[in-house]
Amino acid sequence: MNPSASGWINKFGHLVNNESSPYGSFDSLYKDLKAHGFIYGVHLNIPPFIEVEHTLSEDEIAKINLLTALYFTYTFEKGKTDFTQFVDTVFAYYQSLEVGRISFLNKILTGSKTESQLEKLIDSRIYLSGNTFNRTFGNSLTNSLLYVDVLIFMTYLQGKMDVKQHGQLLEYVTINIAYHALNSKEEHETDAKLIQLLGSSLSFVDLDKAKFDGSYLDLLDQNFNSFEKDYFLDMACLTIWEDKSVDYTESDYIFGLGKDLGKSEKEVRAELDFVMDFFEKNREKIAYLNDKNLAVQFYEGMSKNVSKLILRNSKRLKKELAESRELVALLSKSTVKDLSAEEKKKVQNQLLDIFKSIPSLAIFMLPGGAVLLPIFIKLIPKLLPSAFDDNRIEKN
Repeated sequence: MNPSASGWINKFGHLVNNESSPYGSFDSLYKDLKAHGFIYGVHLNIPPFIEVEHTLSEDEIAKINLLTALYFTYTFEKGKTDFTQFVDTVFAYYQSLEVGRISFLNKILTGSKTESQLEKLIDSRIYLSGNTFNRTFGNSLTNSLLYVDVLIFMTYLQGKMDVKQHGQLLEYVTINIAYHALNSKEEHETDAKLIQLLGSSLSFVDLDKAKFDGSYLDLLDQNFNSFEKDYFLDMACLTIWEDKSVDYTESDYIFGLGKDLGKSEKEVRAELDFVMDFFEKNREKIAYLNDKNLAVQFYEGMSKNVSKLILRNSKRLKKELAESRELVALLSKSTVKDLSAEEKKKVQNQLLDIFKSIPSLAIFMLPGGAVLLPIFIKLIPKLLPSAFDDNRIEKN
């Protein structure tokens, strides 16, 4: 399944229809999404029943986990039905929220099928606002409050209240909890990045107009179900543990909040331990926790996106390379020793000629696109026809 190509939602439907449910309850789904980072707004892994051919980018992981969460939330509330009915329901749900609207041009380009339109709509939910250039180079941040979409969807399916109003309430309490958890710390400069990320992900609340006077605590008793309270506690634990330490003031806040949410001290400690373990294992993978200058971030963003484009076009590239034996010989040589200036120029010109034949690799044809060629060279061992790579070991 390729979440960056059209038809991926239909492929997802095929996979889930042919699988027995991996989740026995909403609670087991929640735990799995938390282990994959989705609950925390980071995107590291996907459910094992989803088959993918290539390494997934963060936005692709987010798409899969969002659709997974929506699908199984639907089946828990309505029972397993025709996948088309699920797609229609999700599309109608997002339309009722008036978020991620699809332009008339997009409707023309993607066709009239609801699945095609939902693919565009989910794409618009994954990314925070950013221009096309930033997205092309992998620089746009992903929405860190995507799980709120799932909680509102549950409310939508139950038909108990105004879903848009409930969405506002969920976001309002979430950002307040993160804010007060942050301010319970003696030092919280580093942690402010999380608040900024959450604030930029708000869909229903204007951060500049939000109140942080503690009045959100009065809303906890009567307005939220147990799943929503679990989420609030996890967001508080996330903020508390971001700097890998807990001081006595933070301890007072988190256990006080836990009591307000109806949680025991044992349950609060268990969630704190889970977050600590999650961060210890994945800290280097979580972009917003790493202090890197813009140049490094930009290059890493380009590398991820260009690598994805090249690997997704690997079959066509192999075919083109196989027809250019001189180029393959030079590329093989470049993996073990430096090329001369003349050889490098020859490689560059021939590669650009090949890239012209593959529209999705037009990025290399842009002014300055040649600076991306070293990224391509790094991937050569994975792409060279086997006849030119005798020592290659195939992994099972």
